[in-house]
Amino acid sequence: MRITESMSIAQKLNILSDAAKYDVACTSSGTDRQNDGTGIGNCVKAGICHSFSADGRCISLLKILFTNECIYDCKYCINRSSNDVQRASFTPDEVCNLTIEFYRRNYIEGLFLSSGVWKSPNFTMEMLYQTLFKLRTEYRFQGYIHVKAIPGASPELIQKVGFLADRMSINLELPTADGLKKLAPHKNRKNILTPMRLVQNGMAENKQEIVAYRNAPRFVPAGQSTQMIIGATPENDFQILNVAEALYKKFELKRVFYSAFIHVNEDSNLPARTDAGPPLLREHRLYQADWLLRYYGFEAKELLSEKNPNFNVLIDPKCNWALEHLEVFPVEVNRADYYTLLRVPGIGYKSASRIVKARRMGVLDFHDLKKMGVVLKRALYFITCSGKMMYPTKIEQDYILRNLLSVGDKVPISVREMSYKQLSLFDDMNFRQEQFVVQPGKSAPIEQWIG
Repeated sequence: MRITESMSIAQKLNILSDAAKYDVACTSSGTDRQNDGTGIGNCVKAGICHSFSADGRCISLLKILFTNECIYDCKYCINRSSNDVQRASFTPDEVCNLTIEFYRRNYIEGLFLSSGVWKSPNFTMEMLYQTLFKLRTEYRFQGYIHVKAIPGASPELIQKVGFLADRMSINLELPTADGLKKLAPHKNRKNILTPMRLVQNGMAENKQEIVAYRNAPRFVPAGQSTQMIIGATPENDFQILNVAEALYKKFELKRVFYSAFIHVNEDSNLPARTDAGPPLLREHRLYQADWLLRYYGFEAKELLSEKNPNFNVLIDPKCNWALEHLEVFPVEVNRADYYTLLRVPGIGYKSASRIVKARRMGVLDFHDLKKMGVVLKRALYFITCSGKMMYPTKIEQDYILRNLLSVGDKVPISVREMSYKQLSLFDDMNFRQEQFVVQPGKSAPIEQWIG
């Protein structure tokens, strides 16, 4: 282990922002914390993260670890205790200063704060609490904050942090208890699920308090999420989806994130390194299936089964389901109900709503469907308009699959071109420290006080 006696904030930021890049459990905020006029920052429903908001804006947050020190030796983690890596830790004031100064310069709109487990879960959670408390009270920051709860920390500490954060997340780490025991023997499923239940119960109680007392403080208003590593252990897609579905139903999570396993350590218990790299296409299909669970009314047992436990990575999960259930097709778009339309490949929940509304005014044809956003290159095999298909076609699995594959399925560029580079706040500026001159009455540039 490399230990540095004296380290600048810039060096710490470089280490701890890079160490945070493997944590994908951050998303748009889903909250509407408003500025009350006494501080700085604002959090709107559009969301705060390096993502796209509901109104199309690309928004970002400062994503760092409080420390990459860790007492655990999880075999898949770059920060595990047995790894010889350079260690660093922030102080609460350093995190507050970084957040405020980056916010003032319009680089970020919020903070995503995670951490390794330093000394003990309670010690780490206390440091996170002190950081958020200072940021909210002394620095008057009222923007979005997403913080990781530390499994094993006391319920009192998690509750106190919950009243300061917008969203909390507790990483499930691996889909099954057996996988966790194999790759993270110092952790256990009970310690992970306990704070999840605590946050869930706290949110339910807080909603009642807000109804009774309008000015009551809000507890984790943007909900909680979790993350699973995919591909480090041998679970199939059916097992993973069932775990996700159970988490949504039992813990009312906002999101389950799927993180493709990245080879950062050599260990006999980990999968062998291959030229294929992380299973990003599998991760992509799981996200698509997750969307079907949350918004399209599907259940895990409909999408997959023990006999057919994995998705065909060449086509999206809805097409995969449709090809296995050709007996329900074709669907007549002028008569089918909303939920039946949702199950048609190429028809999303927005276009399904448009169809239901538009057909009250008249009979729809394929030209109308295209204008409503229906992806006809997929939908044409599964729908009719006034009893007619768009082209003469056969309702046969092999025939439709061959045609779908010939058209090609769009895969996001993030899947085609893997990149795990952490966002640099100065990549497009080419700033150099000597370029900054502090004007009287103005705050010092970031380089001056973090150098």
